[in-house]
Amino acid sequence: MTQQVAFVFGVGGELGRATAVHLVANGYSVVGVDRIEAALGELPDGIRREVADPTDATVVSPFIDRLVHEVGVPDALINTIGAFRPGEVTGTTPSQLQTMIDVNLGAALWLSQAVAPHMERRRSGSIVHISARPGLEPTLGMAAYAASKAALVHLIRILDLELRPVGIRVNSVAPQLLDTATNRATFPEEMLARAVPPQAIAEIIGFLVSDAAAPISGAILPAYG
Repeated sequence: MTQQVAFVFGVGGELGRATAVHLVANGYSVVGVDRIEAALGELPDGIRREVADPTDATVVSPFIDRLVHEVGVPDALINTIGAFRPGEVTGTTPSQLQTMIDVNLGAALWLSQAVAPHMERRRSGSIVHISARPGLEPTLGMAAYAASKAALVHLIRILDLELRPVGIRVNSVAPQLLDTATNRATFPEEMLARAVPPQAIAEIIGFLVSDAAAPISGAILPAYG
C-alpha cells in the first residue's frame, strides 16, 4: 500500500504540531508548514519542514503545486493557522478586521482553492480547517474574530457543496478554547477550566481524515470541553 500523505499548515503552533505528530504516529507521510522557519525546529524527525505564508494568495498555489510534484497529491490537507484579537464592535479597527479575515478566512480559501484541482483529478481527498465556537454562536468581546470564524464556517459548507461531488470531503473542528501556553498566559484560570488539549483536537482531526469518516463532509464538529 502507498503511504498516505498529509500537508499540515500552522505546525509552529501547538495544535498544528500535535496534529502533525499524531498523523505520523498513524502512518502518514507529513509535510509540516509554517510561515516562521524557527518554529519548525520543534518538529520531530520524520516530518518534512517547509516555510510558506498561506495568507498570501500569490504564494499558495505555486507552493502547493511544488509540494504535489515533489511529494505527491495529499490525501489530507489540514489548516490549523488562526489569529485572535479581542475587541467589541465599537473598538474594532480596519487593521484588526483585515488581519482576522486574512488569517482566519483567507488562508482557508487559498489553501482549498490550490489543493482541490489535485485532489479532484484523483477524485479523493480530505480537507480540515479549524473554526471556533464564536463562529457558530455570538460571543461578547470578539467582534472581528467571531465574524471571521463565522465566515469560515460558511465557507466550509460552501466548499462541501462544491467539492463533495468530485470526491473531496471538507470538515472542521470548532474548539471553544485550547489548553496552550499562549492561552494559559492570556485568559483567567476560570476560563481555562474546560480548555481542550491540542492532542485531543489532533485525534479528532485524525478521525476526520481517516477512512472511518468517509461519510462525513460539511461537518462543523464542536469540541467545547
